[in-house]
Amino acid sequence: MSEEERKLQIDDDWKSEAATEKQRLSETVEKEEPRPVPEANFAGLVQLMAMQAMVGLGGMAGQGGQEVPPNLELAKHYIDMLDVLETKTKGNLDAEEKKLLDTMLHQLRMAYVEMMRGSGAPPAPPTA
Repeated sequence: MSEEERKLQIDDDWKSEAATEKQRLSETVEKEEPRPVPEANFAGLVQLMAMQAMVGLGGMAGQGGQEVPPNLELAKHYIDMLDVLETKTKGNLDAEEKKLLDTMLHQLRMAYVEMMRGSGAPPAPPTA
């Protein structure tokens, strides 16, 4: 078998395998059921705002893993929103909800202060 015939056979084999894999993946995607929307609750609201603050602090990667530059004005806005939530819900939260909100606010405030001081390193995502 000549080099060109071997190359054609390899190319045809590769194309056949690629087509088979593409078909298998499309069948898998069709079979997957959509993920359910999480329950709407206080923890979800706090985590949503905390995630937005983290994006503003530059602590989250964008689609495809690319770095998102810090936007301290956005981070401050969401930290302030969590502060409003804390003020408006004072005395109405159970112990677990209060701890979650207090912890998130503390961690985000500390990360914001560090960014304002110019450490430049994006913070790690807050843990609850």
